[in-house]
Amino acid sequence: MNAKLHAPEFPEPMTWVNLDEPLTLARLRGRVVALHFWHQSSIHAQHMLRDLRTLENKYHDGLTVIGVHTAKFFGERDPASVLKAVNRLHVRHAVVCDPDYWLWQMYGVEAWPSVTVIDADGNVAGVFVGEDRLAELDALIGVLLDEAAKRDQRVYEAVPTAVRPEPRTPLKFPGKVLATHDLVYVSDSGNNRVLEVNHEGRVLRQFGSGNAGFWDGKLTEVGFDNPQGLALVKDALYVADTGNHAIRRVRLMTGEVDTVAGDGRQGVVLGTDLDQPTKISLNSPWDLTTVGDHLYIAMAGQHQVWVMDLIRNRIGVFAGAGRCGMDDGEGKGATFARPSGIAAHGPTIYVADSDNSAIRSLRVSDGQVHTLVGAGMWDFGDKDGVHPLARLQCPYAVCADPQAPILWIADTLNNKLRALSLRGSGLRTLMVRYKFQEPAGISSASGSLWIANTNAHEVVRLDSANGAIRKVPIGE
Repeated sequence: MNAKLHAPEFPEPMTWVNLDEPLTLARLRGRVVALHFWHQSSIHAQHMLRDLRTLENKYHDGLTVIGVHTAKFFGERDPASVLKAVNRLHVRHAVVCDPDYWLWQMYGVEAWPSVTVIDADGNVAGVFVGEDRLAELDALIGVLLDEAAKRDQRVYEAVPTAVRPEPRTPLKFPGKVLATHDLVYVSDSGNNRVLEVNHEGRVLRQFGSGNAGFWDGKLTEVGFDNPQGLALVKDALYVADTGNHAIRRVRLMTGEVDTVAGDGRQGVVLGTDLDQPTKISLNSPWDLTTVGDHLYIAMAGQHQVWVMDLIRNRIGVFAGAGRCGMDDGEGKGATFARPSGIAAHGPTIYVADSDNSAIRSLRVSDGQVHTLVGAGMWDFGDKDGVHPLARLQCPYAVCADPQAPILWIADTLNNKLRALSLRGSGLRTLMVRYKFQEPAGISSASGSLWIANTNAHEVVRLDSANGAIRKVPIGE
């Protein structure tokens, strides 16, 4: 795209999810504008949001960031869903919905995430595709603002924060849930904490201060950032501390929390069987499961499954080439696309491969990957049946039934619960009279399914025998 091309104005009508009055580029003359083309389920776009937040803080007196949400999945087209994502991801700049790809086409965008930088005169000054572009964006924005100041065209007034907050609730965007015969552990992700509750919902203990941070300690004297996946090994609860790119361990006898993997920074590491796990930069670990003394990690940001030997204290890639795709076969040559859920059942691991809208199996013995449901990144939907006809839409969670050869699936963007037979009879929808709002966690214990109904800020219990369903009154 030519650097002197005049930036096209926002067409009308468009829905701005967190503003009362729409913005126009004409009103923003004198400021540098960064248009972030993204969709809520893209892990790379989520990483870009952090970089944009850094730039917004640095150039608060001259930069305006505008999110252009161009949905990939049908379930992301609803402005109400986009607003939930905006609040879940702590976006504080204006976001406009582009469900029909109007702006996408006007600006010649080809991939998520992309950032188009517009100078103070309203001309396109640069286009940046993919994540990890902070240094380049920083350099260009700084130059453009300095040039505008020299011409006495720079507008220094800060743009008001765009906010349309969620209602106050005891839980805030709970991500994952792990049930046992008498307890439930909940990743209260939006509150940056993990809760231990009984089956009636009474909170017994809280791990995490509630403020985003990265420090070890005990009970509420701990810093988490968007904790997600949970796994129990003996007397320890392991937590995928997604926002900190780390794996944390809660010693349940004492409530002490320490870091067992990750240095708090996002990174790309391709090695296997690495020592000193706490000195390695992980990449958005999203869910956990265990087989014996091995912890398996759905490494969403790197499109892989990792494994940590808890006895030898070593970590590394178990399956996945590290690029988006849907290739079956030998572990290191197979590909995933943002694996966000993982569960073990006997000698097999099952993966909710979100961006592929797929469920994949992974043999522990040899790392062989096989697709059970799904046909690829652009082939999603809502259809029961057998493979290859069955369809999901961006499932975030999967769990194995301890009493039957069944996988339970949180079919997130279809707002449904699904069951997949491991005996070959296919995928079916659970006909439940309950409004699910992008459920992202599921666990099976004590004859019930426990579901993190994420966008409704609640945990729900479904009795597997009679179908009775109710909200668990956690913290109420």
